[in-house]
Amino acid sequence: MYRFLGYYSFTTILKENKEGVQVSSLAMNSDMYKDRIAALLKVIQATKIVKEDNVPCKIEEGLYLGSLGAANNRSALKSLNITHILTIAISLAPAHPNDFIYKIVEGRIFRLVSVSLPDREDITITQYFDECFAFIDEARARGGGVLVHCFAGRSRSVTVVIGYLMFKNGMSFAEALEYVKTKRPVASPNSGFMLQLQEYERSLRASRTGTVVEPDKCCSSL
Repeated sequence: MYRFLGYYSFTTILKENKEGVQVSSLAMNSDMYKDRIAALLKVIQATKIVKEDNVPCKIEEGLYLGSLGAANNRSALKSLNITHILTIAISLAPAHPNDFIYKIVEGRIFRLVSVSLPDREDITITQYFDECFAFIDEARARGGGVLVHCFAGRSRSVTVVIGYLMFKNGMSFAEALEYVKTKRPVASPNSGFMLQLQEYERSLRASRTGTVVEPDKCCSSL
């Protein structure tokens, strides 16, 4: 197991094994080392997530939220009658392509669709809502369930689920966020996604009432 200790002019990684602890220092003089460290840290994080956060969180009947670990947990997915998996991430290959229906929004793989986007504030995630919501509805209409997940199950997938609850159940952004947090406490959309969800709420209210909702009158509880 590896643990990242941070760096000042170099990065130290501890490698724990049966013989004890070995220490190696990697000079941070080039981008190559930084990229290698970043890649290693992602592998470490993924390994931890798969082991420690591997159970889908039930949001409501037929709708589940989780991380990469939950998406890899075949037995848990089967036991919860999850039939569809919606991946909101970059370069996360389906773990069980023969057992579940996956969806990729950007791509041309048959029955495989993945919303391939990074967890960045400047990404417009709401442009994928309609397609994601249709996929969720398809799974539930067939009597199955859908897992919406990203890498850590905290920002991207949470944003899609919050948007879905706002669209289908008429919840406000604040209500949907609070509700999702009761089911998955680590839920925390990035600041850019939060702003987009607030704008999405204004758009939904305008379409339903025919009136324009001013920003200062929307999400006032936040």
